[in-house]
Amino acid sequence: ADRRGAVRLEKLARRPGEPRSFQAVLPPELWIHLAVVACGSRLEETLVMLKSAVLFSHRKIQFHIFTEDSLKPEFDKQLRQWPDSYTKKFEHRIYSITFSVGNPQEWKKLFKPCAAQRLFLPVILKDVDSLLYVDTDVLFLRPVDDIWKLLRLFNSTQLAAMAPEHEIPKIGWYSRFARHPFYGSAGVNSGVMLMNLTRIRSTQFKNSMIPTGLAWEDMLYPLYQKYKNAITWGDQDLLNIIFYFNPECLYIFPCQWNYRPDHCMYGSNCREAEHEGVSILHGNRGVYHDDKQPTFKALYEAIRDFPFQDNLFQSMYYPLQLKFLETVHTLCGRIPQVFLKQIEKTMKRAYEKHVIIHVGPNQIH
Repeated sequence: ADRRGAVRLEKLARRPGEPRSFQAVLPPELWIHLAVVACGSRLEETLVMLKSAVLFSHRKIQFHIFTEDSLKPEFDKQLRQWPDSYTKKFEHRIYSITFSVGNPQEWKKLFKPCAAQRLFLPVILKDVDSLLYVDTDVLFLRPVDDIWKLLRLFNSTQLAAMAPEHEIPKIGWYSRFARHPFYGSAGVNSGVMLMNLTRIRSTQFKNSMIPTGLAWEDMLYPLYQKYKNAITWGDQDLLNIIFYFNPECLYIFPCQWNYRPDHCMYGSNCREAEHEGVSILHGNRGVYHDDKQPTFKALYEAIRDFPFQDNLFQSMYYPLQLKFLETVHTLCGRIPQVFLKQIEKTMKRAYEKHVIIHVGPNQIH
């Protein structure tokens, strides 16, 4: 419904014969909201993630960047240096790291620097209805619009969406090692997380601390205090505990939306990616910055090094194919089509759109 309304608004705003410019007329309430938390040495990685989002997106995006004060000027400087044809596709806000309950230093040290900030997004972003949170080590291989559409699939009780931590429970981390409750048979991975913040703020969550429900903000610190000696993966473990007690609140999307080295380093075990291709790549374990998974590293470097104004096929896709030939000796490199299928589709759509809009359908021979 939102999309149809936006299209109607666009038609009203556009004069006959003018080229289509979707971002220019889309009202702010229909923008995509994308949040990331970046501390320490994550500046470049975060910028590459944001670049991947902007390269392929159709709808305008509002970036919410949570970072240390020392990194704020550099984020702002780098984003403003991008070409106008891309900066018109997004706006950005940069926030300080803040924790509204409990000990800030304790939260800041949970798992990775500042990662627990994500738990407080429903409290901080009070004017935002829905949000896509991603880790800094995520790359979009298709338009962000496509995962945003999954919000429409939520039923009346669902308020967040994540992918399973593992496709095969018996070899998954949670099923073998967890010392706390977790969602389902294998747990969930929180590196890519859709949230209906309005629903989160208005829900009373079942829990193991008191017999009645607790609001999201009121639940966070008592939950951490109860389980802090049992958790390993910080905020992700806390989310698993929350949705263990509230399974009706969670929508599960398939692994192609959060594809990690675990999906190919022990043999290919993400069927959706085999059929559809990887939609969102999640390079956890630091694989963009070492040589353990060269397929992941090749994709990261291809997007990082792509000059904004160049041809996507010539400057990104074809060099990427050549790089992948060097990775066929690795387990993940044996299935290059899984990594290339979706990004090739995305580039073809972007190229066709560019030709039709900027050259004109009557000039194509």
